[in-house]
Amino acid sequence: MKMIERNYEPPMEWMDWEKRFYASYDSIICDAMGHLQSYLMETRPSLALAIIALIAFSVPTSTALLMYNLLELSKGVLSGIHLS
Repeated sequence: MKMIERNYEPPMEWMDWEKRFYASYDSIICDAMGHLQSYLMETRPSLALAIIALIAFSVPTSTALLMYNLLELSKGVLSGIHLS
């Protein structure tokens, strides 16, 4: 459903690119997934499974790396506070 049909105006503090893409976000995502699906249907099954596995493991790996860095940062901050 398009934002125009809903009579919705984005907040004024949003940047111009946010206002442009928010109205058609759902269709952009559906188009991207459609292109990915058609690409995967035309490839060899092992390559398609490898691409799906890469996408599936990238998000948890990024999250784990982020949490590790936040933990290291908090340990550094807490040790600095403790020494002071």
